[in-house]
Amino acid sequence: MTTQILVVDDDVELLGSLADFLGREGMAVSVLHEVKSLGEHIERNPPDLIVLDQIMHGVNGLAALSTLRAAGNTVPVILASGPDDMDRIVGLEMGADDCIGKPFNPRELLARMRAVLRRRTLSASTAAREKHEVLGFGPFTLDLQLRTLKTESNRLTLSAGEFALLKIFVSHPMRTLTRERLLELLHGPEDDHTDRGVDVQVWRLRRLLEADPSAPRFIQTVRSHGYVFVPDGAQPSSTH
Repeated sequence: MTTQILVVDDDVELLGSLADFLGREGMAVSVLHEVKSLGEHIERNPPDLIVLDQIMHGVNGLAALSTLRAAGNTVPVILASGPDDMDRIVGLEMGADDCIGKPFNPRELLARMRAVLRRRTLSASTAAREKHEVLGFGPFTLDLQLRTLKTESNRLTLSAGEFALLKIFVSHPMRTLTRERLLELLHGPEDDHTDRGVDVQVWRLRRLLEADPSAPRFIQTVRSHGYVFVPDGAQPSSTH
């Protein structure tokens, strides 16, 4: 699929040469000479990336960028700014994905565009995997999006605290986690929850997961250290 690029600048000569250059690189380029119709143009023809000039006939491109982000639009934007470093810093703080000083080398702009698009693609791919991730262990499947725990025949009810703790265990298989580390992962380093709270949550999870909670196979106790999650439910030896 052809990458759709929108270039917003009031320099007609620059727009023409840049459109020709990006077109030769296999991109479909549309241009705007001002920012007033930017929102309308994006609605009609959503681009994959915008190159936005910061100053056009006295109109501040930062204001257009701010309006775009305030409306919840996350389209990647490369801001073409002046030579002042502060302009670039402000642009990034306002929501630009990258900034490039004018005048610029078209090949540098192209490299920056490709880098921004790669980051966006990777970020979207990672978010999609996390959103739909389903983790399996023993006879159970834990759906991180739906926050459900199932077996082939049953759907088990988890409290918010039980889900959070189980997610930590399943995400750290075969690693001994101290009670202090579990509390930090659950509540943050500055929280004042007690070790006893972790033990109670572990006991509740064992009642859900284990055929015999007194001889746990999945959440095993490591004496004097904490707990270890064993995804295949191997028979514990002397760990509890």
